[in-house]
Amino acid sequence: MHLFTPNHVSLIAACYPSSSVLASSGPEYRPNAQELSKLTYYAANRPGKINKLGGELEKRVKAGCHKAQYGNARARASLLITLSVLRALAVECRRDISLLSPALVACLKVTLDSLSSDLEVVARAASVFTAWCTFTDGHVIEADSNLARDYLAVLRRFAQLSTADVKSVDHELRNRTRLVGLAALTGAVNSEALYCSSNQYKPQVSIISRALLFHVMNAELSVLDECAEAIKSNATSIYLAEFRSRPVIERRAASIHAHVDGESGPSSFDHMIQHSDGAQMGLLMLATFEGLSDLKVWEKLDQSRWLAQKACEWAQYQYRYAVPTRLVEQLLLIQDSLICTAQHRALATMVPAVFTSPVPLVNLSTSDIISNLITLVLRRISIDPQDALLSSLVECISSLGAHIYYSDQIQDLASELVSRLVTVEMQGITGRDKEPGDRRRSQAIRCLLAGLSGLMRAADGSQVVADDKNTPQNIPSSSIPQNNDPSQRPLSHLSRRTRVSGEVWHETLSLLCDGDYSVRSDYAHTLVDYLRKEIPKRGDMTDENGVRRFRPLIEGSPTHQANNIGILSYGDSATRSLHATHAYLFILATTSSLGISFNSTPSPAYSASGDIPSIGVTAPTPQNESGPVNGHSTDPQGSSPARRSPGLLARIRKSSNTQRLLESVPEKVSAAASASLSDYALILYVLSAIHEEVPTRGLLVGLPMLMALHGTTDIEDGTNEASKQRVKVIHELLARVWLVLGRVWECTELVVLAEKALSTMEAAPTLPSLPEYIPGVLRPTQTEVMFPSIEAEGAVGLWSNVNAEEALAILVSSKSVQDATGLDRQGLLRRCSAKWTVDTALRDSADRPSNHRMMESGSPLLKLSPALMAIENLSLQSLTRSVRGVGVTDLRDALEGRAGASNPALVRRPSVSTLECSPSLDLRSSPLGLTRSRSRPKKRAVTSSAGEVRDVLNRLGIGKQNGSSLLKASFQ
Repeated sequence: MHLFTPNHVSLIAACYPSSSVLASSGPEYRPNAQELSKLTYYAANRPGKINKLGGELEKRVKAGCHKAQYGNARARASLLITLSVLRALAVECRRDISLLSPALVACLKVTLDSLSSDLEVVARAASVFTAWCTFTDGHVIEADSNLARDYLAVLRRFAQLSTADVKSVDHELRNRTRLVGLAALTGAVNSEALYCSSNQYKPQVSIISRALLFHVMNAELSVLDECAEAIKSNATSIYLAEFRSRPVIERRAASIHAHVDGESGPSSFDHMIQHSDGAQMGLLMLATFEGLSDLKVWEKLDQSRWLAQKACEWAQYQYRYAVPTRLVEQLLLIQDSLICTAQHRALATMVPAVFTSPVPLVNLSTSDIISNLITLVLRRISIDPQDALLSSLVECISSLGAHIYYSDQIQDLASELVSRLVTVEMQGITGRDKEPGDRRRSQAIRCLLAGLSGLMRAADGSQVVADDKNTPQNIPSSSIPQNNDPSQRPLSHLSRRTRVSGEVWHETLSLLCDGDYSVRSDYAHTLVDYLRKEIPKRGDMTDENGVRRFRPLIEGSPTHQANNIGILSYGDSATRSLHATHAYLFILATTSSLGISFNSTPSPAYSASGDIPSIGVTAPTPQNESGPVNGHSTDPQGSSPARRSPGLLARIRKSSNTQRLLESVPEKVSAAASASLSDYALILYVLSAIHEEVPTRGLLVGLPMLMALHGTTDIEDGTNEASKQRVKVIHELLARVWLVLGRVWECTELVVLAEKALSTMEAAPTLPSLPEYIPGVLRPTQTEVMFPSIEAEGAVGLWSNVNAEEALAILVSSKSVQDATGLDRQGLLRRCSAKWTVDTALRDSADRPSNHRMMESGSPLLKLSPALMAIENLSLQSLTRSVRGVGVTDLRDALEGRAGASNPALVRRPSVSTLECSPSLDLRSSPLGLTRSRSRPKKRAVTSSAGEVRDVLNRLGIGKQNGSSLLKASFQ
């Protein structure tokens, strides 16, 4: 060594064996241990010399690489020793690793660029790289652009090695090369250099994820499952994740060599996901999508689903939401593609795989997810109504119900679906032809209906199988599908979620009269699924055979009795929905004009405020239009939030279309009716479900409609054969409904009457059987069965149909019916034989009954004499308000009526109250504003005394005759 050689150069040179034995120092190629110790001690105690040491080692590496490329054995041996010296310096100078980083990374770049095919040199370089990754904090990459460029180049080289396809007869060399590259990438994954800088995270993770995805997507699913189980059961390596939380001085770096097991290697993907925060998880998912596209492996659906599930499982709990969110966003980015690509299919299968997995998700905006999915469905339909992606997107929407994170989640999601459904129903697909026969509109409605049905089914944890209990049976032969087996739905009773209320469902009922049969068919099945799974069944209960089991409504306190019967007769959202359902079924059975007229302009004028016009039917709303009273919903269910209203234009068109349907309802059935044989089969299917699932409500609401439908079949003798044919089908429909009622209420006499009538039919049942239906699955477009042509006069044979009056008399005489409803035979007969029209049914579905209307009915509510209401005791007026909460309006009414109050400020002209006002939308009347139904004078004159109250109560027979507390006795 020269006399003037710098000390650091001398220390480095001393670490090498003499040139004569340098080539034969293998296979270890280690530096002299004693001299290396001196060098590391010198560097550790003089940090200012580390830059010079790094510069000298970089010169040696460049020289060695240049000569080793041409087969120089000494240069190769010197290079291996230099790399060992670099690793020793990185380990011992861990506190000052940033000073050595530029030279070290530059040395690795030169080595890998020159000798990437030499596995031993690459393994030694990977060992140096892992040591540097272990001890660096990563900030030096952000500060030094040249270092960052070299670092990414080194990462890219190791990534290429991890996916190298070495051409060799023995695959062991290829496996070893790949494992060395994976080991180096593992060091980068567990390094602070990857996570410390948001600017540098994306380029690094793009390189790393592509290399790791190559192995994941090309492995068998069974192998991936075994690896996942091994990761879960094995402890994390002491060289990796847990040392990131320790001080640098306590960390240890793994040593990598070429003689590793060629069959297995370290795991990296799970560590990269586990260590990423929310923003980094989003970038990681984007890098994953880019990697899958570069590798062209989107067609491997099983591996894609596995990857999505494991990404959620391995991610930190609070950041798991990034996985499904990014999946849906990626679908939106490619939504304009004219064809359904492998990427579309893979992403659409990954979304439900995430939502249906047992891994819980938090911070997930389900409303944003379903809104984006609906937008995607409508966009794909606007491109191609038969797009292959639609069924997968329906599954994505359904899977959102698999995890319930708050009680109103399904209610809110269903509200969003219904809102978009009504908009599509009335306006079609934006930018496309909006004729009633438009395939895009029908397909969009069917997709949203399938998603809605699947959403409700997934929320109860039910499995969608081919032999689902909602599959229609052969209606003409059995007429009663067996759908009530509680063993088939054990989880539906355990769910604490809010059920989808009738307020939400009411918006969709007009689809029963849609112009497209495939829409009518899908909606009827969805409606039946709603009736069997979702509709509130207060006071109704059936067993597995569809038989109504006795649970009287008149048990409990008088107030409870009144509430139950009042709700079933008028009040809650489920009852109002049943009113509308029967109205639309009647329209479907009789009208000659189905569908939507898009070209017709709404005839009603707008109000001064620009609100809805005053013609048509309003959806059911609480009596207090401004919202809940005192913070509580006025719906008897008590937990359903306000319904999301469709757009103003859709509501206007819906009201106009309802008016048009009302005007087209005939008094008698004729051959001009639009319903097909399949439509009558659907009507039977829906009515059977109503009477099986909600028998008490169905009885009180539906019997008047059955009587009215029977009345439309009273045709004259000279009627044509086509009309007679339709009358015969309606008679068969009614007979089968009477049969269902007899079985549900265990009324043997009614069952015998219906079966006897059906047995007299000359031909086979004319009502066709319905095809299989699986909730949550988009099925092919259904074709309706039309009426056969009539060739000769008298071709339609007559038969002895069920006499409606006789059947009604039998049913109202049943003790089980009387016990369930709390009404006697005369009360039932009076209620069920009352005149029924579509107009009144839609009104009952739209507004809550007033107190006077409830008192005029045959319900067993307290009936107070009008003389009593004239007495100055306004608190008694609250006795009939059994279906509405007490709010500010009631308090104001009570205060305004206190004529004898000591405070004169309380005695003033009352303000206009909406308590007894007509709704703003009326079916038959012209536009009406808010009108006061009753007026009060400025001061009420007290015209009665306590004696008069006693006389009135005595005449009514209420209270004790000789007691002093009359009111208390009467209302206890």
